[in-house]
Amino acid sequence: MMHDGIALRHLAVSLVVLLGAGPALAESLSPQDRDEINRLRAVHGHSQEDVAPLLDRVNKAGEKGLPVDSLANKVKEGLAKGVEPKRIDPVLRQMTSRLESAHEVLEEAKGHGISEGNRQRALETMAEALARGATADEVRELSRLSQDGRHKATQEELAAGAKSLAVMKEGRVPSKDGAALISEGMKQGYRASELLDLSREVKRRGSDFEEGRASLKALREQVRQGERSDRLFKDEDRSGSGSGGDRDRGSRGDRGGSGSGGDRDRGDRGGSSGGGGDRERVDRPDRSSHGDRPDRIERPEKLDRPERSDHSGSGRDH
Repeated sequence: MMHDGIALRHLAVSLVVLLGAGPALAESLSPQDRDEINRLRAVHGHSQEDVAPLLDRVNKAGEKGLPVDSLANKVKEGLAKGVEPKRIDPVLRQMTSRLESAHEVLEEAKGHGISEGNRQRALETMAEALARGATADEVRELSRLSQDGRHKATQEELAAGAKSLAVMKEGRVPSKDGAALISEGMKQGYRASELLDLSREVKRRGSDFEEGRASLKALREQVRQGERSDRLFKDEDRSGSGSGGDRDRGSRGDRGGSGSGGDRDRGDRGGSSGGGGDRERVDRPDRSSHGDRPDRIERPEKLDRPERSDHSGSGRDH
């Protein structure tokens, strides 16, 4: 009987822990966000019934433990631009789907030794990585390759590694070579920002690696020996060799500067992920092939007006 009582107490404690863990992860739309959405709704003449499905979608995502800040910001962005609520909904669905996929791969990685870290930043960065072309299998491989280092990577670092891999793939770096380089950085304790800086520099010099003027294997060896990302390309930048001068400055998202962060991709610019700085941006459903383009909710006049053939004044990156 005594053993039965002890077992029952243990069971009760376990249930309390389990039941208490779920709501702790859940998020809900803040009163401030709700008020702002209602204000924008009223300004643009939409009824509460028009906006209710959007609020419901955001709250349901929060119940699953997904970050609601970026979703709420997307609703506000669309309403502020005068977009009909029914045209905002597909964007929210796509963002939610990618956040769910990001959650799955990060939870799987946590089960294989990756520590949690900043969960919201990890989710949003991983969602962007998947939007830009990283695959779940590549994330698994990155996680596996980074396991045998002295540094124990966090989910945030893994997400940054996945995004870095996607960036390098945009520069035509083979996935296998990119994963080997980024995982070495993770093993050496590179911060998320260092991994992203490294990938941008590799992408900017993509033609040099592709044509044999620079070696990814040699670069990986430098990382293995402990060289930090902000020093990897110092000699090339000083001599002007290997960097390709300014010929690569116009590539998508790379706008000058070296590993210090000057050539940030769009959407990668500092700030808290929930506050509008480094927020998650994904492709529109009809343009999913452009992984590096943010999911813009265009103004109605832009959506309905054909683009000029020369794209002048469009303000878009190509």
